[in-house]
Amino acid sequence: MNAFYKLTLPTLLLMAISGCMTAQEHQQEIADDSTGKLTVGVVQKEINIGMSGAEVAAVLGSPNIVSTDENRNEVWIYDKISTEFVHSSSSGGVSSLVLGFGSEVLGGAGGSYNKQAGASSKSQKTLTIILKFDDEGLIRDFAYHTSRF
Repeated sequence: MNAFYKLTLPTLLLMAISGCMTAQEHQQEIADDSTGKLTVGVVQKEINIGMSGAEVAAVLGSPNIVSTDENRNEVWIYDKISTEFVHSSSSGGVSSLVLGFGSEVLGGAGGSYNKQAGASSKSQKTLTIILKFDDEGLIRDFAYHTSRF
């Protein structure tokens, strides 16, 4: 085997194999790891009975709905809905045409290898938080519900 084939063939094979990702690798690549979102954990950790509206707004932001209860006390409702669609894919392959060189040109021989992989995911999440305030504007009760489908 001449030096051209000894260097080129392994290099081409390495490039083709390294360019391919499995479906599991794509799934890991599209995973959402962002922080600072409104979650049940934030509510459980940061919201307490006796907090003022200003303290709540600093943690959760502005509510979607502000209403009153039967005693005319404020009720804040946070209703968050999100749809997430992610897709990742890759493909790779090797095509070759091998020609003989020497005293005479020999015919060519060819071959190819192709591989495709990908992953996609679509989901919806809801989070509803209800905060009930007392006459002094402090939280007297709160509840939350979350779902994912």
